[in-house]
Amino acid sequence: MSAYGLRITSRPAIGWRTIECWGAGVSLFLQTGALFPLMLADADGALSDPAKAILRLLCLPVYAFAGLILIRNFPQFLIALRRSLPFPLLLALPFLSVLWSVGPSATLRRAIGLLFSVLLAYVLAIRFTPRQLLLLVFATVGTCIVMSVAILGASPSLARMPLDGALRGIFIHKNSLGWYASIMILVATAVLKDGTLGWRRTAITLLIAGGFCLVGSGSMTAIIATASAFCLIGFYSLLQRTSGMVRIVVILFFVQMSVGLLIVLHEFLVPFLEALGKDATLTGRVPLWELVDRQIADHLLLGFGYQAFWTDANPEAWIIWSKIQWQSPHSHNGYRDTILSFGISGLSLFALMLCRAVRQGAILHCRDTQYGWLWLNVFTIMVLVMNLTESLFLIPNDAIFILFATAIIMFSLYAPVVSTNPCPPQPAPATSMTRELQLS
Repeated sequence: MSAYGLRITSRPAIGWRTIECWGAGVSLFLQTGALFPLMLADADGALSDPAKAILRLLCLPVYAFAGLILIRNFPQFLIALRRSLPFPLLLALPFLSVLWSVGPSATLRRAIGLLFSVLLAYVLAIRFTPRQLLLLVFATVGTCIVMSVAILGASPSLARMPLDGALRGIFIHKNSLGWYASIMILVATAVLKDGTLGWRRTAITLLIAGGFCLVGSGSMTAIIATASAFCLIGFYSLLQRTSGMVRIVVILFFVQMSVGLLIVLHEFLVPFLEALGKDATLTGRVPLWELVDRQIADHLLLGFGYQAFWTDANPEAWIIWSKIQWQSPHSHNGYRDTILSFGISGLSLFALMLCRAVRQGAILHCRDTQYGWLWLNVFTIMVLVMNLTESLFLIPNDAIFILFATAIIMFSLYAPVVSTNPCPPQPAPATSMTRELQLS
């Protein structure tokens, strides 16, 4: 009897689902670039080579966690790979581009980092529902925002940029805080709209904190992305309530409005900024884009190799840096950087994958009304908007791209099931975040 009792008490008290939830949350936090880069940065905000080496070591637990979970769920992993075939093909491009890369070693190293970091996206896609993922991001990004506000009170000089005094919180740059504040506003709004989750007071608090960090960061990219998110929430909500010809009219109207807005911005943004006395070059982006477009034209078919253009070994990058008088780490435009890496061939595959994902996401949102697809659809388009002035596509060890990849994988994973069974049974409302996350 005593031996039997010892066997019972010796069993692990923590189940695998708890490990998955906490492991996914911690992994996402490590991939946000929060806290640790700030602790390791120099006084001017730069990261030394030893600091970068330490940060790379912090990625190893994320890789180990993702590998362990995928091994335990290998059949589901294979299904996800098969159903999201354009995405694995896109992941193969960085390795293939080693053959023509201007910096083969850098391309190969970064391609390996991208592959291992995307494993976390597959974990999130196969082990969490859209609503569970919403709560996971709500908790993880909420932690970053709360810590950013807290550090402002504890150490104002550390929480602000050294040069312009803009708020950066626990991030190394104000733009990063702006991006995650924008995501915080989106997920907090989604939690408020979802009547099954509760957490209204917490969502309102984090919504206010996210707005404060967004304004404090002064990131125009994040502000524009947030504004587009609220427009998209209205569009997708209307899309779900319509059908037939009315839905087609709504889609066509939204597409025409989006194209018209882009044309207006292209033609009148610079004169408008000049009239307001603002920087008409978008903080040096406009002259940078002009120089980058010339390089794209010279290597239009295949590009320079995955993330090989903006390296010290590439003489074309030095030509651009010498002309703009600052060493830009990327094009500040995700679409241009994709062409620089893979040429028009890679951009075509990327566009095909995006169109397929947007279509599948919209179908899931309209047909599967019980699993909370709204926020993932809005987040996907919001990232596309962010990449108009920032470079967030195919970035290794980056939480925003990991969540973007998760959305694409999740759309392709669920879409075939919903097409054959458009009304799956609704899960019982959860009374706590822990309970909701542990439902698998």
